[in-house]
Amino acid sequence: MLITSPDLKVYLALGQTDMHKAINGLSVVVERLGFDPFSGHLFVFCNRRRKLLKILYWDCNGFCLWQKRLEKQVFKWTKTEAEVVQVGQRELWWLLDGLKIVQKSSHRQLHYETVL
Repeated sequence: MLITSPDLKVYLALGQTDMHKAINGLSVVVERLGFDPFSGHLFVFCNRRRKLLKILYWDCNGFCLWQKRLEKQVFKWTKTEAEVVQVGQRELWWLLDGLKIVQKSSHRQLHYETVL
């Protein structure tokens, strides 16, 4: 089970990552991207075929490495020029559920001044 917190940030390392890398190798990738692997934030990596996804994070006294492998489908991995993109926890769950992290439409957000 992945951790969740209001302060938690999720970073997708775009492009393809060598999935032979484990905790040490992925921590180095996080540092090369300019981030602190000890921050507690989630760093998400995907392989070339988009069937394997790994999530690395620091949890108080050690690294955690979470992995999901799809048997038939592929992850809707974002394609962009950026090396890293920050997404919300909701978008991470969408990605894990097979959805794109950018949805074309949703319910309009309403803003009210008073209840009555």
